[in-house]
Formats: sequence, structure tokens, C-alpha cells
Amino acid sequence: MKIKTMSDLLGTDYLPEYTPTQDEKNIAILAHVLSFVAPILAPLLIYIIKKNESPFIAAHAKESFNFHITLMVVIFISIILIFLIIGIFMLSVIGIYSTVLIIVAAIRASEGRLYKYPFTIEIIK
Repeated sequence: MKIKTMSDLLGTDYLPEYTPTQDEKNIAILAHVLSFVAPILAPLLIYIIKKNESPFIAAHAKESFNFHITLMVVIFISIILIFLIIGIFMLSVIGIYSTVLIIVAAIRASEGRLYKYPFTIEIIK
């Protein structure tokens, strides 16, 4: 991913092919917000349950799931690097940055826009 502007650090959003209903927006918001409680499980369950019903919900749940898998890998690396002191700093930055990104993703879902987290490995395509 090339970073062209500072706003690229907050991910990218775009319009879906159709206008999602309010219920679709609400479930898409939950795919992001529930990740504070169950980071991998919540988006995965929402994706499995709703993937055939709503492309909008499926896209948000898939992005949230992929982001949290990527986040777990980075956190694991940071925990290893705690012994070199840099890991403590990395964990702090990762915690703040991921919280901001989750909030931005939830806001984009509420606006009826699709959202792509930056620096994410695509496990589910």
C-alpha cells in the first residue's frame, strides 16, 4: 500500500454498489464495534451468518476480521520485541492506532460507505 497523504493512514472508503438499509448499517457497525469485546470471533460470526444476505455487511465483517488477524500478528511480534524495549512502545502505538481505525470504520459503516483498513493482510477475500 502506498501512502500518498496522511489521510491514507486512516484507511480508504468508497460507496457501495447500492444504498444499504439502516439495519445493514447497524450490523456493519457491530462488526467493528464488537471487536472491542471479541476481536476475531464477532466479525467472523457476522460474516458467516450474513455473507449471503448482504454484500455490505459481508464486506465490513470481512474487513474487520482481516484487520484483527493482522493486528494479532503484529501484537505477537511486539510481545516478542518487549525484550528489546521497542515492543513496549509498539504495543502502545498499536493499541491507540487500532482503536482509532475501529472508530473510523464504524463511522464509515454508519454513513453507508465501505471501508478498507490500511496495512491489512487479506485472509478472507
